[in-house]
Amino acid sequence: MNQRRTVEAFLLGLFICGGLIGLGYLVSKGVLEMKKLERTVTVKGLSEREAPADIAIWPISFSEADNDLSALYGTIQKKTDIISTFLKDNGFTEADISIAVPNIVDREAQSYGDTSRIKYRYTATANLSVYSTKVDEIRKAMKKIVELIEKGIALAGQDYQARPQFLFTKLNDLKPEMIEEATRNAREVAEKFAKDSNSRLGKIRKASQGQFSIDDRDSDTPHIKKVRVVSTVEYYLSD
Repeated sequence: MNQRRTVEAFLLGLFICGGLIGLGYLVSKGVLEMKKLERTVTVKGLSEREAPADIAIWPISFSEADNDLSALYGTIQKKTDIISTFLKDNGFTEADISIAVPNIVDREAQSYGDTSRIKYRYTATANLSVYSTKVDEIRKAMKKIVELIEKGIALAGQDYQARPQFLFTKLNDLKPEMIEEATRNAREVAEKFAKDSNSRLGKIRKASQGQFSIDDRDSDTPHIKKVRVVSTVEYYLSD
């Protein structure tokens, strides 16, 4: 009886030992496989496009001064009409043109003490703007702006507020192909790295999409935009 129990205990111990050995092998193999999977490479893929602006905003400002408020307002109205006619002659409609209320300043009311040195009591700044999809027409009209100066309109200089803006609003039309290209370029970089390191490229571990940027191509061509996006992709590597 005791001998039988001894044999059973021995067999049980043998099975347990074998199981532990097998479990250890599987765990060891799993750890090795995990270590293999932990080898990764992170790469970036770039996609760029040049695209013409599809909307232009052209602000036009001029200033006048007078001691008679009514006369000043009349001058502002007359010159605003001249600018509006100029714009319409160059292909723009009333819907494209916005005219703001003139900004009039009473310099005597704002001055303290001696006002004798003030030549003109009232100064006024008038603002118009053109908002249109006719980008080429705006660029052509801008080159003819000297016609307004010849008619006695003192246009504001090229400060920040007086500069035209050119916008590109059709980004969604480019997004799919640019994302595809950026991802493809990232994979090409990863494949070259894998080849150079005698490895094989595996599946994607994770990927992130950068923000699209839209900038002027250069300072001389603000109507041409450079659209750019970068994709970051991490791949598994194996031997």
